[in-house]
Amino acid sequence: MPDRDFHDTPSPGADRGTGHGTEPGAAPGRRPDGAPPREPEAEREAERRRRRAQFLRDLAEARQLRDRVQPRRAKTARLRHAMRMRTFRW
Repeated sequence: MPDRDFHDTPSPGADRGTGHGTEPGAAPGRRPDGAPPREPEAEREAERRRRRAQFLRDLAEARQLRDRVQPRRAKTARLRHAMRMRTFRW
């Protein structure tokens, strides 16, 4: 899809330092034990919600495309959905 934003993804070597004034093998932004820094829970949740919203947008776009390409099947699906809604009991 042309509307996806791959420009927000950093390159693999973008976070590497020049090596001046650091220990050999130590990367900036890492804890002393070598593990990557922990993301706060809120940031992970926001990222998960962003990915989910993108997925739902793509899904809706795919459904619209299918309805445009296969109008007879789309009409049948609409009628079937309407019948389900009429027979649903509250």
